[in-house]
Amino acid sequence: MLEIRHLRTLTAIAEAGTISRAADRVHLTQSALSHQLKVLESHYGVAMVTRDGQSVKLTEPAQRLVQLAQTVFGEIQAAERDVAKIAAKPGGTLRIALECHTCFEWLMPVMNAFRATWPQVELDLVSGFHPNPLALLTEDKADMVIGTERKLRRNLVFHPLFRFEIMAVLPTDHPLRAKPYLNAIDFAGETLITYPVPEDRIDLIRYVLKPAGIRPERRTTELTIAILQLVASRRGIAALPSWGISKNLRYGYVIARRVGKKGLWNDLYGVTTRKVARQPFIRDFLDIARRECFAKLDGLLPVP
Repeated sequence: MLEIRHLRTLTAIAEAGTISRAADRVHLTQSALSHQLKVLESHYGVAMVTRDGQSVKLTEPAQRLVQLAQTVFGEIQAAERDVAKIAAKPGGTLRIALECHTCFEWLMPVMNAFRATWPQVELDLVSGFHPNPLALLTEDKADMVIGTERKLRRNLVFHPLFRFEIMAVLPTDHPLRAKPYLNAIDFAGETLITYPVPEDRIDLIRYVLKPAGIRPERRTTELTIAILQLVASRRGIAALPSWGISKNLRYGYVIARRVGKKGLWNDLYGVTTRKVARQPFIRDFLDIARRECFAKLDGLLPVP
C-alpha cells in the first residue's frame, strides 16, 4: 500500500541523487530507505530506481509517484496552514535581518508570495550591517536571520535554504580573464571590493586567501550594484554569489570565474530561535523561499 512516507522517500531520492543523501533528508538509515524501495517495487512490480555507481535516478513509474507527491504535499501543507490559522492567535510579526545582502536580489518575490498566503503577518526588514547578526535573535531584535553563518547555539534553529557558488568578478578586460578559475595567488596585488564587514565574514578571505597568506587591499561599499560598478570601472575585483551577478554577466558589464577548480561554495540558512520556529507561518516562509529561489536562481543545490 502506498503511504506518505514512501512519497517522501521518492522525493528525497529525486532531489538528492544518492541513497545516502536521500536517507539523511528523511532521517532514515540507508538500509531502511532501501527497504522502502523494495516494498514499493514489490507492490507495483516495477523498478523504482536505476543505479550508476553511487548515483541513482528514478524510473518513469517512480517519477509519476513524485508528481503525485507534489500534489499531495501541497494539499497537506494547505490544510495544515488552514488549521494553524484557525488555532493560532490572529496576526504576528516576521522581522528579517540579512547577513548576505545580495539576498535582496531574490527576497522581494518571496515576501510577495508570503504576504499573499499570510496577509495577517506583518513583515519587516531589520536594516543595516550587523557585526553579530545572530545576536539579533537572542536580543529579540529580529525573528529570522538569513545568512551563511552557522555557529551552533542551544536556542537557535538553522533551517537550510540552498547551497550556492561564490564567483570571482572581474572587469571584462582583466589579465586573468583567460583563466578558467582563479587560485589564491591570483588575488595577490589586487584590490578586493567587499561589503563593510569583518574579514572573517567574507568567505573568499576566510577560506581561500587567509590560509594561503594572501592579504589584498580592501575597498568597501554597502551596495551590491556599487561593487559591480567599481569592478566594471577597473577599481578592483570582487567575490559575489552567482545569483547576485547574473544580470550583469548577461549584459557583458563584468565577467566571472570560479574560485578554485571545484568552486567556492557556501550554504544559506534561515535562522530562528526555537520559540519562533514553532510559529506556523515560519515553515511556509521557508518553503516559499526554497521554491521561489530554486525556480528563479541559477546554479543552486540543496544543502546536504
